Amino acid sequence: MPAIKVLSQMLGRTLGQSLAMFGLFGLLACSGSQAAAPEAVSLLDNGQIVAVQPVLSAAPNPPQPLQPPQPPKRARFTFDGELTQGGFIRGVAPGNAARVTLGGQTLEVAEDGSFFAAFDRDSPSSLALTAVLPGGATQSETLIISPREWQISRVNVAKRASGSSEAWWRKRKPEYEAIIAARAKETGADGWKQDFIWPVQGRISGKFGRQRIYKGEPGSYHSGIDIAPGNGAPFVAPADGVVVLARKGFSLEGGLIIIDHGHGLNSAFLHASKIAVKEGESVKQGQYIGNVGSTGRATGPHLHWSLKWNTARLDPLLFVGPMN
Repeated sequence: MPAIKVLSQMLGRTLGQSLAMFGLFGLLACSGSQAAAPEAVSLLDNGQIVAVQPVLSAAPNPPQPLQPPQPPKRARFTFDGELTQGGFIRGVAPGNAARVTLGGQTLEVAEDGSFFAAFDRDSPSSLALTAVLPGGATQSETLIISPREWQISRVNVAKRASGSSEAWWRKRKPEYEAIIAARAKETGADGWKQDFIWPVQGRISGKFGRQRIYKGEPGSYHSGIDIAPGNGAPFVAPADGVVVLARKGFSLEGGLIIIDHGHGLNSAFLHASKIAVKEGESVKQGQYIGNVGSTGRATGPHLHWSLKWNTARLDPLLFVGPMN
């Protein structure tokens, strides 16, 4: 047999054996739970296998989850409202504020940074709104509070002593303490965020802030507004809240309802002839809560509506729009 043909047959048999063995390795690899990587085979001149090396393929990079964009931290205060005596603001504090104060008074701040603050009837002309930042640094805004002209009556008579009778005070003291305790309750209400509505519509018979001066001695000023829609007219909650007081028979207020709107803000409704809610009840804006009357110390049927934020007396007219 020619030498070339013999060499060709030997190479053919050697290659066939090698491929058969390679096929066996492939079967053994496939018998596992996972597929094996392909292998490289090296042969000696006599046809024997001298090395089996796996051929590794580069694994693709796993996809990275998308990170939501982070909103930038608020750098300054934002707010709006009525910057005047008896007015208020609603605002948002800087994003990293640890504490917020108004005129040195610490404000309650919601998780989203929003807050409510207000200005007493006799508020000074300017107040500092301050954010205390981490590390002790501060950021302040000077709020300019515009003055108002109040309805002042000067009379040439001496001021009468009010509540001087010991017997009268024995009755009045538990009433007064009940009102103070009710206004101190924290219910978590969030009506302070809402635009308020009129509890009832009618003639405004008494404005906030009016005052008499008796021979140079000032009397107490009117702490709310009086609305005269007619005896028995129903009235509603001006904003969401929780009823913290609902009782009849108070010496001055008669039938009295107090609603906590949260963040130190509350409404009081005096002289009610009927009370339709109970203490602890949550009410929604526009919900019927009672009827107008002339109970307590009242000269005629009307609803006295007052707003208070902590110790500050506020003008309800600044919280509502014009009557429809």
